[in-house]
Amino acid sequence: MIAFHLDNRSGVPAYMQLVHQVRQAIRLGTLRPGDQLPTVKEVVATLTINPNTVLHAYRQLDMEGLAEGRRGVGTFVAAMPDTPPPDGLDRLRSSLARWVASARERGLDDEAMTGLFTEAVRASAGSREVA
Repeated sequence: MIAFHLDNRSGVPAYMQLVHQVRQAIRLGTLRPGDQLPTVKEVVATLTINPNTVLHAYRQLDMEGLAEGRRGVGTFVAAMPDTPPPDGLDRLRSSLARWVASARERGLDDEAMTGLFTEAVRASAGSREVA
């Protein structure tokens, strides 16, 4: 099951942070079709947020076809977007873990690593558009 977390400094609305985390977990294979998402009550208790925030996130996931609510039972992962094979993800995770360790050794904090990673992703996307 997914464990949600919120970054109050990100400027991203809480419901969208939940949506992004579910999308990412589905893409990475952490969540699979049929898996149950935490109940609204569980998320509210863990994150101390308004239940409407969680409901908003779950409705968004439902509209995207990624989750479906089952009355009286809960919310479940409904669809699986195209994802890379798990062994390819494992290699990428391992490589990324080495990169993070190297960045930490060089004194980068989480924010600096996120900025560097985002910059690299954007640069890569720009080079693909030109090609």
